[in-house]
Amino acid sequence: MHKSNIYQTIQHKAALNKKQLAVLIDPDKLSSESLSNTINICKSSNVDFIFYGGSLLHEPTHFEYFLNEIKKQTIIPVILFPGSSMQISAKADGILFLSLISGRNPEYLIGQHIVAAPFLKSSGIEILPTGYILIESGKSTTVSYISNTTPIPSDKPEIAVCTAMAGEMLGLKLIYLDAGSGAQNTISNETISKVKNSISCPLIIGGGINTVEKAINAFNAGADIVVVGNAAEKSPELIKQIKAAISVVI
Repeated sequence: MHKSNIYQTIQHKAALNKKQLAVLIDPDKLSSESLSNTINICKSSNVDFIFYGGSLLHEPTHFEYFLNEIKKQTIIPVILFPGSSMQISAKADGILFLSLISGRNPEYLIGQHIVAAPFLKSSGIEILPTGYILIESGKSTTVSYISNTTPIPSDKPEIAVCTAMAGEMLGLKLIYLDAGSGAQNTISNETISKVKNSISCPLIIGGGINTVEKAINAFNAGADIVVVGNAAEKSPELIKQIKAAISVVI
């Protein structure tokens, strides 16, 4: 049985304005060598969390294999970021139980959750109820295509604000604004700031964070956790640079 307090840690650090960095590892984009390199940099940079999963699962056997390798090589908390109920495992420390509240596809609002619930109940991993909100990023992304949902327009922060508020009122404990994997544009500082000022729960920002400047802008706008995905795979040193720069965030 897992004994985890991931949410308490996130909440406590957010209350103290201590910014946190998560690295998203997609099992479909890995080799053993690239995984070891990424993990070594995560460890040396004192990354706060590893998010694990993706929109697709092209090679199902890779999912458990690479998760085992991550758990062998680091004690950094591993939190599942599932694209479907197929991407769950009792070997993780926690799971972002994502409800895609920006869309109207029942499968991603509640359907996949019903399928996963009995397994997760018995798994012992920490459940992190998360309001997942897609923001338009300048191009179609895998997650919007797979989920068959339309992202919130990037120039309509008021819609994101109302959606985030509704998610928190429904009892979701985290709000995650995502521009999607390989996003052309990051989420605007205005949207991040307005959403942060409208909720009391921690705020996660992801999608298109491929420079130190973009990460710091997101933090300064109100992000409690910034997620780096594709950019970390292409340039693992970016993780170290962002973590080092967090100390200058106001």
